Amino acid sequence: MAADSALRRYYTIHDLPKDSRPRERLAKMGPEALTDAELLAIVLRSGAQGVNVLDMATALMRYYRDLGSLMNASYEELQQHHGVGAAKAAQILAARELGRRYMMANPDERTRVNTPDDVARLLLAELAYADQEHVKVVLIDARSQVIAMPTVYKGMLNHVEIRIGELFKEAVRRNASAIIIAHNHPSGDPTPSPEDVSLTRRIVEAGKLLGIDVLDHLVLGRGAWVSLKEQGVSFPG
Repeated sequence: MAADSALRRYYTIHDLPKDSRPRERLAKMGPEALTDAELLAIVLRSGAQGVNVLDMATALMRYYRDLGSLMNASYEELQQHHGVGAAKAAQILAARELGRRYMMANPDERTRVNTPDDVARLLLAELAYADQEHVKVVLIDARSQVIAMPTVYKGMLNHVEIRIGELFKEAVRRNASAIIIAHNHPSGDPTPSPEDVSLTRRIVEAGKLLGIDVLDHLVLGRGAWVSLKEQGVSFPG
C-alpha cells in the first residue's frame, strides 16, 4: 500500500523541479517561452492516476501532432484519451472558443490569404500525414482574412455522401464572404480525382445560389498540393 502511494506521488507535477513546472515557468518567463504541451498542461490543470498533467499534455500533442488538429477534436473524441474526462475536454474546448472569440473581436489579428499557397501552408502541417480523409472549409471575410477552418467531414469518404449544405453551414452562420474547400488524400498523392472535380463544380454552383464565393478547392498530399482552380475548374471571378 505504501509503495502504491509513493508511485502515485511520483506522477504528480509537484515531483518536477520548481523551475520545470509550467505555471512557474510562465510566471517567470512569460507564456511565449512555453511549449504547446506546457500551455496545454496549464489549461488541463491536473493529471490523472499514473500520469502527471505535463505527460498527459505531451501525449495529447504527440497524438494530434499540432494545435490545429487538437483544437478541431470533438468533445467526444477528446474523452477517448487516458485521463481526459468530461471536465478536461470542456477545458480544452473552452480555450479554443476563447481563442476564436478573440480573433473575431480583433479582426486585424486574423491571417490574410491571397493565394492558394497561403491556404496550403495553413493546412499542410495538419493534413499532410493524416491517415484519414478530412474535408475542411476555410471561411474568409471581406478583407481576405481567415475567420475559421472547421473540419466538416472526417474518415473514409464517399463523395456521394457529402452533403453540400454542410459545407456552407458555418459560412452562413459566421457571415463569411467566401470559402475555400480543402481536403487531403491519405495516399500522399494530391492529384485530383474525377470525383473531386465533379464535387467542386457542385459546390461552386451551390455557392452562387447562396451568394458565397467559392474561391478554390485544394487537394493536399504529403508536402504537395493541387489547386483545382489552377487546374482549370471554373470559379467565380
